[in-house]
Amino acid sequence: MSKPLTIGVLARESGVNLETIRFYERSGLLPEPQRSPSGYRHYQEQDVRRLRFIRRGRELGFSLEEIRSLLDLAAHPERPCASADQMVREHLDSIATRIRDLQNMQAELGKLAGCQSGHAEHCRLLEALDDRHCCD
Repeated sequence: MSKPLTIGVLARESGVNLETIRFYERSGLLPEPQRSPSGYRHYQEQDVRRLRFIRRGRELGFSLEEIRSLLDLAAHPERPCASADQMVREHLDSIATRIRDLQNMQAELGKLAGCQSGHAEHCRLLEALDDRHCCD
């Protein structure tokens, strides 16, 4: 058995901060660690791998519940991965929608940029937000 890791070492090795590690423990994504006689948490290398898995899942936009399902699937490699593929497809659809929404927002803001008025009374942005058109 390898030497136990402290929470500080676990945080550094996994790229996950201390409070997030404690949160993942409370929420059951990370198993409760063993404790030293003085109460310090002792982690193992498998905890580093698990936290990296969780962190990467979060970076890809998966919810904690989705990550919980993925962790369960990873623990049972004999299972089919259709549910994981479905998650990926749903996220791709969601990302495509967000990209379209952001492009629309960019186009609208592009129309409002470069106001030469100099006074708030005729500010393009304020006019658009107030749904008034005094200076086209």
